[in-house]
Amino acid sequence: MNLNDSVVVVTGGAKGIGYAICEMLAQAGAKIAMVDRDEAQLEQSASNLSALTEVQGYAVDITDEGLVEDTFQYILEDFKQVNVVINNAGVLQDGLLLKLREGKLIDKMSLQQFNAVMAVNVQGSFLCGREGALAMIASQQTGLIINMSSLARHGNVGQTNYAASKAAVASMTVGWAKELARHQIRAVAIAPGVIDTEMTRRMPEKAMANIQAAIPCQRLGQASEIAQTVKFVIENDYINGRIIEVDGGLTF
Repeated sequence: MNLNDSVVVVTGGAKGIGYAICEMLAQAGAKIAMVDRDEAQLEQSASNLSALTEVQGYAVDITDEGLVEDTFQYILEDFKQVNVVINNAGVLQDGLLLKLREGKLIDKMSLQQFNAVMAVNVQGSFLCGREGALAMIASQQTGLIINMSSLARHGNVGQTNYAASKAAVASMTVGWAKELARHQIRAVAIAPGVIDTEMTRRMPEKAMANIQAAIPCQRLGQASEIAQTVKFVIENDYINGRIIEVDGGLTF
């Protein structure tokens, strides 16, 4: 797909990996529909990119079906087409399934903690993927959905909810690739390892040192490296139904 004048929707686009994706695609000539729930950050980030390309910000809770449906209608009204949807928005609420001390229960992962992560990471991706595909078909465009999975989808200690959500996202991707091909829509997932973001910078120094030592590349990934992968996937029309790991060789 040629990025020039393509319309790309990026959820969680106002900061971190999402903003890096928006910036790189804008530099390549894409028009950006930036979706985020942080209205103030969204306004600032959209303003920053406005010198590069046509960009519109949409403040949305992606777990709300009605709001997502309305948002994609607004995007079609504003841009007249949708070519790519990047389901980047995601949350973490890590915790052990069971925390015991001397055989006695101290804490456990709550249902609220589990559902909060599943709602954004799975339900949000489902809703935006569904409405994005509909918008592509309605505007008669060749399309692509990129879902942001994670290396954690293989299973990781303290991440029952997050790992399950990212495995679900990867599974949806493969199904969509098969189902939507008849409409000239591809589906691909990208599974980052540990990336240098605001969230990872808050980790304790010792924990971060242990993580870096486990990565064969001996460093964290950069948001720009995920953005480069997104750009590559968009521009290579023969990549479909695959989960691309960008993790420096790290395994859990």
